[in-house]
Amino acid sequence: MSELSPRDQEVLKAVVIDYIHTGEPVGSRTVSRKYMKHLGPATIRNIMSDLEEMGYLYQPHTSAGRIPTEKGLRLYLESLMESRKLEKEEQELIRRAYQDTAGSTEDILKRTSHLLSELCSQVGVVLFPKLENIRVKRIEFVRLHECYILMILIAESGIVHHKLIRTEEDISQEELDKYSRYLNDILKESTLGEVKAKILEEMQHDKMVFDHIYARVMKLLGELLSQAGELEANVYIEGQANLLNNPEFSDVDRLRQIIKTFEDKSRIVKLLDMAIGSKEGVHVILGPESQFQEFREIGVVSSPYRCGDFVLGAIGVIGPLRMNYPRIVPIVEFTAQVVSEYMQNPLGKSKNSA
Repeated sequence: MSELSPRDQEVLKAVVIDYIHTGEPVGSRTVSRKYMKHLGPATIRNIMSDLEEMGYLYQPHTSAGRIPTEKGLRLYLESLMESRKLEKEEQELIRRAYQDTAGSTEDILKRTSHLLSELCSQVGVVLFPKLENIRVKRIEFVRLHECYILMILIAESGIVHHKLIRTEEDISQEELDKYSRYLNDILKESTLGEVKAKILEEMQHDKMVFDHIYARVMKLLGELLSQAGELEANVYIEGQANLLNNPEFSDVDRLRQIIKTFEDKSRIVKLLDMAIGSKEGVHVILGPESQFQEFREIGVVSSPYRCGDFVLGAIGVIGPLRMNYPRIVPIVEFTAQVVSEYMQNPLGKSKNSA
């Protein structure tokens, strides 16, 4: 910001706002007529030229106006964009979308991807909680048949996960109940990853006495955690067709390439993981920052959702670089807040629900 005068900032802000609305290069006459009537086109043209030299704008064609670069968009997002809160009517619209949920985490998260897609007219994405990071309320083992065990995990957020395990030896229901009691005694609002670490620590301290129990419990727990990679790729995506409404993706081959990229959920997971890493607030990723060539023309607005202070996953909106950030950022922020409230009270309504 230090290298830009207030007038430079005003011109850059005008170019970004107009580009977001039109998707077209912005000329000096447009800026003068619509945003800065106190300055003539020639003066604005000189300022735009300076902004281009500094890397904030670029000119796609000699006779065209300017388009904000990634650097220009980033400055706008962090320093020039006017933050706004959702009107009460908009907040109630979002809350009503969850009123008829039965407390199912899966239902809430699927509904969130649909809601974000509808409200923002872009692609709505939701990252399901990672299994290893889920805070567990209870674990049960049920003997189904010789060498077959059903493991039932009940999370504090209301998630119920089942895993069928085949063992090399037949374990009685009495033994399985013992393992369940042992695990449930040490859970105490821990994550599966923390439980695993606790067991390993106890094995180191008293291995000779409890080796048999620990070994069996660790094996069963390992079977459950083996699905972590599968669940981490569990991303709800909705609204890819909305990309058709953006002129940037009018080229069919380009659009097909982007939609195909959505099929590789691991990439979406990595993008949303950046929001989880930020731990609080809305996180915006601009094209090249994603480190994926296929997403160079894509923007991602995301925010973590949580159970209490513990981050579970992330929700977000994916669209063109020129997304309407002043509108989408507060929608994502408020929706993440509502989802977090449901994660805190999975069997009841959000604390602020009507």
